Amino acid sequence: MSPWFDRLKAGLSKTRNGLTGSLSSILRGGGLTGADLEALEEVLIAADVGAKVAIELVKGLSGALRRGDDDPIALLKELILERLAGSERPLSLRSDGSPSVVLVAGVNGTGKTTTIAKIASLLRAADPDLPITFAAADTFRAAAIEQLSIWAERVGGDLIGHRPGADPAAVVFDAVDHVIKRGGVLFIDTAGRLQTKHNLMEELKKIERTVQKKLGRPSDERLLVLDATTGQNGIAQAERFHAAIDLTGLVLTKLDSTAKGGVVLAIREALGLPILFVGVGEAAEDLDAFSARQFVEALFD
Repeated sequence: MSPWFDRLKAGLSKTRNGLTGSLSSILRGGGLTGADLEALEEVLIAADVGAKVAIELVKGLSGALRRGDDDPIALLKELILERLAGSERPLSLRSDGSPSVVLVAGVNGTGKTTTIAKIASLLRAADPDLPITFAAADTFRAAAIEQLSIWAERVGGDLIGHRPGADPAAVVFDAVDHVIKRGGVLFIDTAGRLQTKHNLMEELKKIERTVQKKLGRPSDERLLVLDATTGQNGIAQAERFHAAIDLTGLVLTKLDSTAKGGVVLAIREALGLPILFVGVGEAAEDLDAFSARQFVEALFD
């Protein structure tokens, strides 16, 4: 297995310990009684897969066992994989010579700025000559600008920023000008905002309009960073952000800090958005592209 899979498996240990042990005791006998089915639903709900998904998984598992299949754990893994079909795809980067623009949003505490740096590090590792630019559009916090500056130096990218309190859209205007000349990829770090704060969500829309005005097209990616420890609350966050800027994908962080890693299934079911990356720690190598099969194998390994 790859070093990343080992980190993913370790990161999902809290979820796996709660899930696999309970499932093994329920499924050990092979056949499922009515009480077993209820217990199985409760275990899946406790892992935060959501009530609807839990009920449908148990229904599918029960049907397969009645048809004579005799490995319930393997069956459950395949049922989960089916539900995650289409949930993974790579970061969308342009190949027409025009710069790629990745707008990243999320509430405070999700690890948004660090996630931007980690994704940029993955791109840098894949292509050492790729021009990378960071737009410090989180002008509400001086610390965010400083943090992004440090990461820009580490990754070997350019930083476009204004003074704290400046207009975030003005930062983005200058950053897009820069990448039109420089090429490569522009990451836009936005203010960590609660989805219920109307003015801040309007600012996010303004940033996206600025990109569209400068390039004549939307940003190539509009990613939302979600903290896995928020569980089902993350779905409400994503719905509001999606309504504001038409998200193209999600990044799920802090899977190592929760026993409810099943929220990946709940989020996929509710939003239908692809999950581009997952994170299981603080280090740069603790974030990588999401693979449904790797996720399921790590969850049950």
